[in-house]
Amino acid sequence: MFPAAVPNRVGRLGSLLEIFLPWLGLAVPVLAGLALLRRATVVLPVLLLPAAAWLGLFGTLLVPPSGPGHGLTAVQHNVSDENPDPAGTARKLLEAGADLIALEELTPSSLPDYTAVLAPRYPHHAVRGTVGLWSTYPLSDVERVDIKPEGIPEGWDRGIRATAATPKGDIAVYAVHLPSVRLSPSEGFRSEWRDESAALLGRALAAERLDRVILLGDLNSTVDDRGLAPVLSHLDPPRTGFAFSWPAALPLARIDQILTRGATATDIRSLPETGSDHLPVAARIGL
Repeated sequence: MFPAAVPNRVGRLGSLLEIFLPWLGLAVPVLAGLALLRRATVVLPVLLLPAAAWLGLFGTLLVPPSGPGHGLTAVQHNVSDENPDPAGTARKLLEAGADLIALEELTPSSLPDYTAVLAPRYPHHAVRGTVGLWSTYPLSDVERVDIKPEGIPEGWDRGIRATAATPKGDIAVYAVHLPSVRLSPSEGFRSEWRDESAALLGRALAAERLDRVILLGDLNSTVDDRGLAPVLSHLDPPRTGFAFSWPAALPLARIDQILTRGATATDIRSLPETGSDHLPVAARIGL
């Protein structure tokens, strides 16, 4: 109920816990099984309290989507710079029928493959550094978003912003990739660069002039992580769906995000595996 009570001062344990927060609910059936095994039936009513707490926090994500009419579909995917089949990955993304696609970890060798496959359906696209945005709508005011932490060398470029001219008005679309986090026995959970980058992104969102905003990106954490507070203070997460996206082989957390302002992501879901270590995620967005 109160993950914020776990401090971040030592090894950023609070953020580490919050990344996997939904999985704490597994304690309830485990404890219930132990109670039945020991015939301690008096414990079972007590377990209703943590069960109710979990449902209060995450139960709404299980409810079928509802809300504003479906305006567009967006896809977010970290394609991996080691992806052995960029063209095949792009073809799988086409199956989602999205209006907007954001890709991260693009490389000079893989970019032509993604562009060639996506171009027939997405005639409008923009790339900055390792991040790209493909759109069925015209894009204008394309600009780099500076989210580089101070300690990272020059040339690190992972943020882009564009204005998409949709039938329902202009929307500011961001595609970003925050720095990776690290977990080690000696230093604990290292997220300083990610947190610094999130603060820079938060400033850019605060200065955004358009009312409608869609952010697509690999934020290297979940929406429960306090490290993303500068971003989530300006944007809203989807209303329904867990859509765990990482690692692709056994998804445990959704670190690939689709966030909105002035619009509503009514549903988010994971898409089939590609050649990446992330799963793509797609969301329906009501305008």
